[in-house]
Amino acid sequence: MTPGRPPARPAPAPGPDPTADQATKDAMSNATTVSPAHSASTASTLITNIAALVTNDPSLGDGSPLGLVQDAAVVIEGDRIVWTGDHSKAPATDNRVDAGGRAVIPGFVDSHSHLVFAGDRTQEFNARMSGRPYSAGGIRTTVAATRAASDEELEANLTRYLREALRQGTTTLETKSGYGLTVEDESRALRIAAAHTGEVTYLGAHIVSPDHAEDPASYVALVTGEMLDACAPYARWIDVFCEQGAFDGDQARAILTAGKAKGLHPRIHANQLSYGPGVRLAVELDAASADHCTHLTDEDVDALANSDTVATLLPGAEFSTRAEWPDARRLLDAGATVALSTDCNPGSSFTSSVPFCVALAVRDMGMTPDEAVWSATAGGAAALRRTDIGRLTPGAYADLALLDAPSHVHLAYRPGVPLVSGVWRRGERVV
Repeated sequence: MTPGRPPARPAPAPGPDPTADQATKDAMSNATTVSPAHSASTASTLITNIAALVTNDPSLGDGSPLGLVQDAAVVIEGDRIVWTGDHSKAPATDNRVDAGGRAVIPGFVDSHSHLVFAGDRTQEFNARMSGRPYSAGGIRTTVAATRAASDEELEANLTRYLREALRQGTTTLETKSGYGLTVEDESRALRIAAAHTGEVTYLGAHIVSPDHAEDPASYVALVTGEMLDACAPYARWIDVFCEQGAFDGDQARAILTAGKAKGLHPRIHANQLSYGPGVRLAVELDAASADHCTHLTDEDVDALANSDTVATLLPGAEFSTRAEWPDARRLLDAGATVALSTDCNPGSSFTSSVPFCVALAVRDMGMTPDEAVWSATAGGAAALRRTDIGRLTPGAYADLALLDAPSHVHLAYRPGVPLVSGVWRRGERVV
């Protein structure tokens, strides 16, 4: 697959709106905007005077994978895009928004995060960045805090980070369980997540639970049995951390195969810390994505390039751990489809900022600005096997971000600057 090629699977029915909770709506009503907010309805809205519009449709505009249209306009009706093109040819609409010569891009699609958690690992990060040894429990520290937290505390934490991501242009966000590691705690994490996003992943196989440290096989049996039964009703995806010290290839295959039998589609934490079987297992099982993909053989790269499995790269993790950067250039040149996501989690990548990850990918992973923006929008949609998001063409959801800049290139050109000045989700202005 190459950038610009749509995912092979049709879009699913839309899930719950991750911005629908009242706390989110209240926060967004206080956000700074460049024009008055409007509510989604059957009324039509024209956004015009767009300096550069990223459509992710190569049949439009300059013919590149971004389908870049200069001096553009977009028409929204209800929750969908109904027209895009040259602003001088825009049809009449009920409402009009002047973009003021700014750029407009599809809303970011963050296809990998871990937001149902409690606790803090500041000391661990500080020690790592200071070159000091630190003996705390890593993921196990978060597991203990998450188990001790109430449902209300976990939900408040989740919605806080959803709001934070939304303000930075993320309109679709996947999130996982994985910090409970008991039947009760994993299922409640997914129940809480499912109230805020339709892209929910069961990650009971994050690490072997401390309760089963002496008998990993018994934990795999739990993950593929009672825990799966309790969690499947709330999830769309199943994930496993296939890595030395977590789950080996045989264990990962058993876990993902059991999930498929329950109607959950696979995705895999693969080849992050070392070479291993994760990527090839992802391709074998038609996983939607293999995530991290830092340590790849030529065979791994070829397998990804000749499959529908997306290589999801997570530069926030390498930034926060000073680890080796994934080689995005190698994957792209081979023809693999690449997504960029935050991996937002409290231990190894505590950022919800896709723009930050775009800048990292351009600076340190060999991506061009165009490739990075495509991967953070259409690439993320491909990693979720969605065709109704990640693009701004008729029929797609009206999920878009207005940049306080004349070009999408500024996302990498001006790293760390809060360039997102407006966000529409499902046709409603929320920032």
